[in-house]
Amino acid sequence: MVRNRAVLVNDGIYHVFTKSIAGYMIFRSDSDYERMRSQLKYYRIKNPHLRFSHFLELNDKESFHIKYSAGKESLVEIIAYCLMPTHIHLVLRQLKDAGISSFMSNVLNSYTRYFNTKNIRKGPLWEGRFKSVSVDTDEQLLHLTRYLHLNPTTSFLVAHPDDWEFSSYREFIGKKNEDVLCKNSEYLNIPPCDYEEFVISRKEDQQELAKIKHICFD
Repeated sequence: MVRNRAVLVNDGIYHVFTKSIAGYMIFRSDSDYERMRSQLKYYRIKNPHLRFSHFLELNDKESFHIKYSAGKESLVEIIAYCLMPTHIHLVLRQLKDAGISSFMSNVLNSYTRYFNTKNIRKGPLWEGRFKSVSVDTDEQLLHLTRYLHLNPTTSFLVAHPDDWEFSSYREFIGKKNEDVLCKNSEYLNIPPCDYEEFVISRKEDQQELAKIKHICFD
């Protein structure tokens, strides 16, 4: 994978990746993963009308997003994501100048404060600034989302990507209709059943590649 950060332009689509310092376990419970999901959803919005702590108390968070996350009020669109114990993969479309940078800064700083308070810890949590790579074609996007969604099986966390709750895979295959985080239908012209087959067809191959990753170039 290219290490240099891409030049982030409006309407560009990017694979955004960040990991913890020294492989530190940053998600230790379901509630940690859900906290990050909530932050991803909340910080998409430019200048939210609520503090994040107040947002968490809302009974109807979806109505809040419908009201404030349309068009010009959003920094980014989230196309796909996968949260892993030590790192995060996102596929983002930038909507506003510096939108991805602002979004990532808000998300990562907020989670660091939460994690450090919860675990009585001080200091940085993430390994430097996030990395980003431009996604230039529909084919690249399709294969990238498969790579993200197979991460949990590649790492042998679960046997099937559908078993991992903390990615967008279930949204892609039509098994999640509530609390949807991603917008992908206009970018990927593939029926959910075909997408599921597309992903599963490479599960074993990606697991084999993971076994020799240490001798491969990034």
